[in-house]
Amino acid sequence: MDTVENNPAGFWIRFGALLLDGIILTILFYPVTFIFSSMGVGDTIIDITSRMLNLIYAIVLPLLWSGYVIGKRIVGIRIVNMDGSDVGFLTMVLRVFVSGIIYLATLGIGVIVSAFMIGLREDKRAIHDLVAGTYVTYNRP
Repeated sequence: MDTVENNPAGFWIRFGALLLDGIILTILFYPVTFIFSSMGVGDTIIDITSRMLNLIYAIVLPLLWSGYVIGKRIVGIRIVNMDGSDVGFLTMVLRVFVSGIIYLATLGIGVIVSAFMIGLREDKRAIHDLVAGTYVTYNRP
């Protein structure tokens, strides 16, 4: 790794952050989904809206918040470029969208491989980190 003090975050802390994000986003999106449903908006529109909001959350929030999303902020880890600098828009698109395509194309096997990579690699980088040139660290901005 190119950084002097990379301090990579391992599997369990990243998994915990992911669970926190899931809980928080469910709490935030549930009222919106309920309102849309009561207005007669179809499930397809609700699903598309939910997916778009998730993409915006995963791509834009780290840009505005020094590599943090809410779950990562709570547990004290963040996404950075390999040199330790803050991530940019293209980096986050690669990390979220392109890697999502890879995970979908492998029918979820890529997600399992990534989990093992985080657990077993010294640098704790998953497929999405390798694609985007990022890693997750305990280092503060």
